[in-house]
Amino acid sequence: MSSILSSPPRFVDEVRATGTLALPLVLGHVSAGLIGFVDNVIAGHHSTQTLASVTVGTALLWLPMMVPIGTLISLTASVSQLDGARRQSEIAPLFRQALWLSLGIGALMFLFLTLAPYLLPSFGVAADIIPGAREFLHAIRWGVPALTLYFCMRYLSEGTHWTLPAMVLGFGGLLVLAPVGYVLTFGKLGFPEMGAAGLGVASAITMWLQALSFALYLWRARRFAALGLFSHFEPPRWAPIRQLLKTGLPIGITVFMEGSLFIVTALLISRLGVVPAAAHQIAVNVSALCFMVPMGMAEATTVRVGRAVGQRDTQAIRRAAYAGYLIVLGTQLVSATALVLGHEAVVSLYTDDVAVATLAGSLLLFAAVFQLPDGIQVLSAGALRGLKDTRVPMWLAALSYWGLGMPLGAGLGLGLGWGPKGMWMGLILGLTTASILLAIRFQRSSRRWQQFAPDDTRVAELAADIPR
Repeated sequence: MSSILSSPPRFVDEVRATGTLALPLVLGHVSAGLIGFVDNVIAGHHSTQTLASVTVGTALLWLPMMVPIGTLISLTASVSQLDGARRQSEIAPLFRQALWLSLGIGALMFLFLTLAPYLLPSFGVAADIIPGAREFLHAIRWGVPALTLYFCMRYLSEGTHWTLPAMVLGFGGLLVLAPVGYVLTFGKLGFPEMGAAGLGVASAITMWLQALSFALYLWRARRFAALGLFSHFEPPRWAPIRQLLKTGLPIGITVFMEGSLFIVTALLISRLGVVPAAAHQIAVNVSALCFMVPMGMAEATTVRVGRAVGQRDTQAIRRAAYAGYLIVLGTQLVSATALVLGHEAVVSLYTDDVAVATLAGSLLLFAAVFQLPDGIQVLSAGALRGLKDTRVPMWLAALSYWGLGMPLGAGLGLGLGWGPKGMWMGLILGLTTASILLAIRFQRSSRRWQQFAPDDTRVAELAADIPR
């Protein structure tokens, strides 16, 4: 690390480049988080039962969705490496195969969401929550194929260092969802009052508008004209799809391991009743908004590290990661401070229910504790994706979240009767363990590059898996 930091101007330039690349990504993630915020505010003001139904429905949507989103993110690393190696002519064929992959994943997700509501009783979800959750899932499933296509196009754009569309379309979706969701949920302007189902319909409409807008942009934009992304029809080919799955599926499982820790926690807490379920949803939604910043930084770090790999710049690999770590440490300290000082004010935006607000406010104090480890673990994962080191991180995530975090949370929260607070202690342990193990893994994985000069033949061997 000392050799990297011995040239301050270069490191400062890297921090600036990473921050500039990440800013639209962060704002795009914030807009996505605000969509969840809007959903919860509308549902919470409709009724506590509607909020609880949307909570459970959202959990069953995003629990399996973590895998396809994580799998498709392998496109970012592949495109950034091709771009760095100046093999731009190979980007479009890979993108077209990724579109086929996203369509297949979207179809599987549609099928899952058709059947998933019938599993709710087996999870022990309170009976009064099930009808609204079922209606929400059956409505939103129609937008899921559009969502997987959207992520495919977004990861292609980000891999070429162009992150602005994610921000613009994210806030554009917010402008659609807020009024449409309000109208359909409460039954305004002559529409029937649909409750949780109204938010599902509004979300599906938003997903299709975002996907179609992104496709039109990629087709018409001068920036992508030379790539020929939609120049001709190309049938699915197993070799590049298999390569995407080889790199991406471990990423998807890793993302699933972390995301499912929160989602399964929500499902377990829902067994305790409407108030704990609603309070947990509020706290998770606020935590998710805070997580948007390090997530955007992690994606930018994936691109920067991937490009350095493509260019075979051994020093730039760690420099890109350390720039990300520096920024994330600062942003997470700000988030933790804000949660400690402003948790009561934040919760008041969601609900007027005193019992829900009191419990949600106390959970936000737990969220403040894991802000720093959460930022470190996601940044480390992003840097490792840039190196296409995905299999070992998958097992480290499994150990952290499900070998340690979930058993502790379930034991304290349900076994000893500590409730939501016990479950959140498990979240803290899982995230802290992951932050340590993934940071160590990046140090070891990047060391293979650091010891070689850029023109060393062994660098070519390390870079040999850049997709073709």
